[in-house]
Amino acid sequence: MKIILTHEVSGLGAAGDVVDVKDGYARNYLIPRKFAIRWTKGGEQDVAQIRRARKIHEIQTIEQANQIKAQLEGVKVRLAVRSGDAGRLFGSVTPADVASAIKASGGPEVDKRRVELSSPIKTLGSHETSVRLHPEVSAKVSVEVVAA
Repeated sequence: MKIILTHEVSGLGAAGDVVDVKDGYARNYLIPRKFAIRWTKGGEQDVAQIRRARKIHEIQTIEQANQIKAQLEGVKVRLAVRSGDAGRLFGSVTPADVASAIKASGGPEVDKRRVELSSPIKTLGSHETSVRLHPEVSAKVSVEVVAA
């Protein structure tokens, strides 16, 4: 199935790209989560509009990405969440939680879709996350999860 990506999807492409994927992946995952729309002949105008919007919002150069990376790696991120007696959380920490904690800690504003968690954070303590700033630049951020 041919689709037009509306957001960046790891391993697939960036917003505005026209890609060919399996039907089930498109119908069950990408389209319901608004990561993509079906490709049509009239959709080519949508592609141009998506690419213009992407240029406005994305980090333009590697130098700019490296500056933001230096800011992110210098920030101490603490995230207070509810937890049980054994140190296990009620639920888990999401990329949106990490992005808002970075902003609250005095760091730059980060899009939640660019925060990548290697595994779900379900315990107290220090955890490593990465923030994809540019296709070639990724920042490592240490998040300390503490009991609220």
